[in-house]
Amino acid sequence: MRTPEPAPVPWLRTAIGLAVLVLTAVFAEPLIGLLPSDLDLQTWREPLRNAAIALAMFAGAHLMHSLVAARLAQRRKGQRPVPKVLLDLFRVFLFALALLVALSLLFRQDLSGILTGSGLVLAVLGFAIRNVVADTLSGIALGIEAPFRMGDWVRIETLAQGRVQEIGWRTTRLVTRDSTYVILPNSQISRQRITNFSAPRKEYRDHAELTLPVDLPVAEAKALILEALQGAESIVGDRPPEAEVAHYGPQGITYRVKYWVPQHDREPLCRNEVLSLIDAALRARGTPLAPAAAACAACRGDRNQAVLRAEPPAQG
Repeated sequence: MRTPEPAPVPWLRTAIGLAVLVLTAVFAEPLIGLLPSDLDLQTWREPLRNAAIALAMFAGAHLMHSLVAARLAQRRKGQRPVPKVLLDLFRVFLFALALLVALSLLFRQDLSGILTGSGLVLAVLGFAIRNVVADTLSGIALGIEAPFRMGDWVRIETLAQGRVQEIGWRTTRLVTRDSTYVILPNSQISRQRITNFSAPRKEYRDHAELTLPVDLPVAEAKALILEALQGAESIVGDRPPEAEVAHYGPQGITYRVKYWVPQHDREPLCRNEVLSLIDAALRARGTPLAPAAAACAACRGDRNQAVLRAEPPAQG
């Protein structure tokens, strides 16, 4: 059986090309000097050397970026990947430096004069596209801080909620539960509060509240709720649900039922199953919920009879 040949190293071809360009820049002048003088090639020595050095700078920038990207890709298990925007920023910096050196060689000027002229041009362009610059800088900040990564379920306050599909220089793209594509400028995201449902783990705890009559003892009500949720299949199995008293009054006792959701896109399924199982257990026992007026009195303010809220993931 023939053994397959190993795949070539991605950066090996670039390294070979860089070596050829460096050798050309170093030995171009001596080699041309060995040629006969009647060929009139002496005037091509310096342009050839400068062109070889400029190309070597670009090849070196590409090689350095490839080596750094390959090294960062070999991360340990559990480590967050390096944001793509940072690698892109590093690539832009390397090629911009190579471009400045190439312009300095071709036009025979020092870097200070080139930087002064380019700075004025960048200032004018920056004022004309200041909104794009703000989005780009915000994208760089998001890439450095990494409040979320691709595949995470996030809620961006007042803007949108969904799964991160792409994190770009200027915009971030989300896909909602209804398969709607949402494109948000990074400058708007950086000014809002971000809730990441996938960090530090994908599973998190949600809860529901319901109000039962006061004639049902608390211990019996808790046992009824927990027994009903033993047959739940959508919630996390190794983290048992909990039931606790949230409000106590003559109109009714409000219980908070806590359970763990495996990941954010399964939250509606978990909520539906939890409420359905509790409802079936209450109906089988013949225990109704507290009247609506009593429930409102017991849960006045920002609480309702059956309100579901997401809690931040508990540590440990």
